[in-house]
Amino acid sequence: MISIVIVSHSAKVAEGAVEIASEMNMGGIKLLAAGGTEDGRVGTSAEKIMNAITEAYSGDDVLVFADIGSSILSTEMAVEMLDPEVAAHVKLVDAPVVEGAVIATIQAGITESAEEIIQAAVDSKTMPKVQG
Repeated sequence: MISIVIVSHSAKVAEGAVEIASEMNMGGIKLLAAGGTEDGRVGTSAEKIMNAITEAYSGDDVLVFADIGSSILSTEMAVEMLDPEVAAHVKLVDAPVVEGAVIATIQAGITESAEEIIQAAVDSKTMPKVQG
């Protein structure tokens, strides 16, 4: 089962993205938030991200959506701290956090192919939000 981890500088943003994506989950994926620091501040924590990835890992790929700047660096550090078998299944997805996670969740209800799920999420970067 594909899993998704949302990484944000804000615990509320990560939890909110998980909440929205969960509305589209047909039971095919596990969604976890890894936002903020251990002590509740705005920021990122490689350890918190590593723990979320470890919890999400079920033998299949774990797709990670991260917001900005150091969340990417912290995610890369977290992956380096993982058991190599788990790390080999982590994919950092270059897509918007909310839109990408929602689209990935929908796509995971259609296919189990990580490549197709990732491509759908990446394609969300070009989806128009406003018609005009």
